[in-house]
Amino acid sequence: MSRRGPALDLELARRVRGWMPPRRELTRWVSAALGRRRAGALALAVVGPGESRRLNARYRGQDRPTNVLSFPAPPALRGARALGDLIICPRVLEREARAQAKPRRAHWAHLVVHGTLHLLGYDHVRGADARRMERREVRVLRTLGFADPYQAPDGP
Repeated sequence: MSRRGPALDLELARRVRGWMPPRRELTRWVSAALGRRRAGALALAVVGPGESRRLNARYRGQDRPTNVLSFPAPPALRGARALGDLIICPRVLEREARAQAKPRRAHWAHLVVHGTLHLLGYDHVRGADARRMERREVRVLRTLGFADPYQAPDGP
């Protein structure tokens, strides 16, 4: 008999066409990143490069589209289960996956886990924090059956 914890509420907003993983996989990846804290509400928006660029410029001062943006919920809402928002741009994600010779699905999983960890307070601005975050990402992705995203794939 399996014991299920509190549910994760994943709100999905798809604003562009194209391939993306099924909701059940996205939910599984977020839950794995959350670890023991498997409950909460998270909004995931899948956007085009224009919207990604606008958000990245406005909130990070970088005038270019990016793969994933994370917006943690304000502290007042966290008690109400809100974790925050993830914004993923598949066009950037797919370009990176090709350039890095990684499977698209694996890169999606990595960015969902990476973004979720940001919602939990992980960061990679300082070296020690980056190493801590990367170790957690690698562990979570390994439990999901994915390779270390920071290792270069074996070449021919």
